[in-house]
Amino acid sequence: MADVVAEIKKLLKEKKLVIGKDETLKGLRQGKFAKIFLASNCSDELKGDIGHYASIAGVEVVETSIQNTELGDICKKPFSIAVISLLK
Repeated sequence: MADVVAEIKKLLKEKKLVIGKDETLKGLRQGKFAKIFLASNCSDELKGDIGHYASIAGVEVVETSIQNTELGDICKKPFSIAVISLLK
């Protein structure tokens, strides 16, 4: 888990992450992402949608052990985050 947190923090500083399900689903269809991080308590429906589009686009999906509220804290946002995507 510490590796994932460190990677997310590093990528945030480099401004290579996109936060949110709508932006992620839209970007997946356009082939913009290299990797996707999912919160541990992400909904099954969202996991299925992202898994489907990620498999078509050939994008790696990482299911973290971090809950969405903690993911929001890591990203210094005042809301919970279910999905974070890494731009190519």
